[in-house]
Amino acid sequence: MSVSADPRPRAIADRPAVRDRSIDAIRSASLVLVVLLHATMVGVTVTDGVPVFENALETEWFAPASWFVQMMPLFFLAGGFTGIGAWRRARSRGQGAAEFVGARLHRLFAPAACLFAVVAAGLILLTAAGVPGDIVATAGFRISQPLWFLGVFALAQCLVPVLAGWHERTPAATVGVLLAAVLLIDSARFATGIDAVGYLGLAAVWLLMQQLGFWDADGRIDALSHRARTIAAVGLIAVAVLLATVGPYPANMYANQDPPTLLIALLGGAQLMLFSLARPWIRRVADRGPIAAIVDWIGARAMTIYLWHMTVLIALAGVSVVAALSGAVVLPELHSAAWWLTRPAWLAAAVVSVAIVAVVAHRSERRIPAAPTRSLARAACAAVFGIGSVVLMFVAGLSWAVAVGCALLAYGAARVATRREDPSVVGAASRPRHPLG
Repeated sequence: MSVSADPRPRAIADRPAVRDRSIDAIRSASLVLVVLLHATMVGVTVTDGVPVFENALETEWFAPASWFVQMMPLFFLAGGFTGIGAWRRARSRGQGAAEFVGARLHRLFAPAACLFAVVAAGLILLTAAGVPGDIVATAGFRISQPLWFLGVFALAQCLVPVLAGWHERTPAATVGVLLAAVLLIDSARFATGIDAVGYLGLAAVWLLMQQLGFWDADGRIDALSHRARTIAAVGLIAVAVLLATVGPYPANMYANQDPPTLLIALLGGAQLMLFSLARPWIRRVADRGPIAAIVDWIGARAMTIYLWHMTVLIALAGVSVVAALSGAVVLPELHSAAWWLTRPAWLAAAVVSVAIVAVVAHRSERRIPAAPTRSLARAACAAVFGIGSVVLMFVAGLSWAVAVGCALLAYGAARVATRREDPSVVGAASRPRHPLG
């Protein structure tokens, strides 16, 4: 099947390929919320001279709150919106699928290669310093937790040329097939009791979200009346609440993310409708000078921030433990009044630290050449290397040795995704403005 043909309806083909700052704003805001949420999850105490690391949000009240702070669908919706726009622009310039995919993979795995290399060095140093193995293992596990996104997002972006073609031919049928796949996976999982079946939803659910982003990019969502979008949002949330109340689904939206379920898809659809309703206001706010500067700054380092933020948080937790063991500070009991009173300072320290690391790491990432390949075989090989690095991490666990292997695979993906025959263009694409889109 050719992915370079242009079978789009004339009205869609003529839509100007412009960047929508509201998409950039909602994605940047979601990224900041993810950092703050993960920072709040970090629970560090010292009991009888032994450091204890806990998830501070493993509480009963977080389940209802999770419906408001589950932002992951918006990343894939935004990825679909910007992805199909970027593919159409590339196609109009005569670029093929290989060059498009190579550019996307470089944007994703150049930051990952730097991260894995630093994490490997850090885990080696912790081990050499005599830190107990269980604490080192916990650090590796916590760092790896949010990195599933890297592999799934890379897969979704690699499939943009194919899925965009299906969307332009049969948009409703494509969404219907993906939705049916989500329902089938959930049904099989709950019928058999085998949770592993649900991980097939890592593709089905998030590709469905990306596909809805295609619809948004075509203006199909904004074309609906305000009343229709409001009813759709309320209806989707009502169905999700009903399934969580009387059905087999957990009420915690983060539990529904691991593995992804129909409830994530329903929430994502509702978020898309609500975002569409708020888009004019978001766009006006995002166009203001200071806000626009912040949105652009985050957008230019989006993948860097996402990949590094958990490593920074773990490092801050380690510093807190060292300070507590030395008597310099007293770590309050988890969820106590003193703990909550110190959260603003902790969150501020987390945000500032992540920002500083993002600036430094982003400079290192840009040293890897970024002239996308024109070879479909090289692009496919880069995808295998890159996504394979994430699979390796989750299958084997993020020890220092695995981190070294992941760094090599991710670096290989970034390099294989670039072409060697035209060094004059190296650097022209080395400063991607929006690594997540």
